[in-house]
Amino acid sequence: MSRLQLTFACGDYDRTRAIEDGSVHVDGIDVTYLRLPVEETFFRMARYREFDIAEMSLSTYVASLNTLDRGERPPFVALPVYTSRQFRHAGMFINTEAGISSPSDLSGKRIGLPEMQLTACVWQRGILADGYGLPLDASTFYTGGQESPGRIEKAKVDLPFDIRPIPAGRTLSEMLAVGDLDAIFAPRIPSVFGTPGAPVARLFPDAQAAERQYFRDTGIFPIMHVVALRRELYESNRWIAQSLTKALNEAKDRAMERIYDASALHLMEPWLMLHLEEARALMGADYWSYGVDDGNRRVLETFLRYHHEQGLSGSLRSVEDLFAPEALESFVI
Repeated sequence: MSRLQLTFACGDYDRTRAIEDGSVHVDGIDVTYLRLPVEETFFRMARYREFDIAEMSLSTYVASLNTLDRGERPPFVALPVYTSRQFRHAGMFINTEAGISSPSDLSGKRIGLPEMQLTACVWQRGILADGYGLPLDASTFYTGGQESPGRIEKAKVDLPFDIRPIPAGRTLSEMLAVGDLDAIFAPRIPSVFGTPGAPVARLFPDAQAAERQYFRDTGIFPIMHVVALRRELYESNRWIAQSLTKALNEAKDRAMERIYDASALHLMEPWLMLHLEEARALMGADYWSYGVDDGNRRVLETFLRYHHEQGLSGSLRSVEDLFAPEALESFVI
């Protein structure tokens, strides 16, 4: 039997590097790993389905399930593999001259977002609504490119909020710095943050403390990205869901073992070992777990609720709606 030749578009991550360099093999598959920026991968996969397998925004993937409401098959099938997880309190920035000293002060303010449906932004709006009582419709949202003009939503959104595009030729980062926006929520740090003289700061001055408390209160380590397959590929070769999931788990486990090697630091972080030990003490040894165990189920159910409450999902999805069933079970000897 010949091996499948498949493309896999994904970021440059320690947890997938063993797939990229071939030190972890995928049963029955030869993988061509395309190391691309996440924005490019998401855009090309969502718009044109260019890749066999791709890292995908959790929000984009959940939105693709809206086809179920029309009796149509969704275009993708996901694996419970989370190539990106990240707390998002540190990604909320404010203009320090806008009169914002607490999250509740965002009511009535102008908030810039690269896209309404970005996973990070869905989490941020949900966290502020759940944890700080900020109504979802309390602010005016402005969308557009953070550092370059012309960004648009990857897919059409029709949401019950006041959403406006920023003027042509302008960027969110520049508008925040000059006071034409009061805040920015985004996955990336705006370039004006830390620029001398720019009145830009984080909404949460001690973001790490806020994120640690959020985890203590909720047990949630937000999931950002999943791995998705083109549906026609999956339906023709359902066995690849298990093969890929098994290999990606092994690659992650190897990365976790390698990063906690104090003989020589693998990242340019002087206190890497101490930070890893702090993370394990707070979050458990397998804090970057894959699958749908109780902890990840809570994370996914919270996100699915946010996605539906914010008008991005026509129906409230269940965790069982998300993933290839073959990727949720494994053999036992």
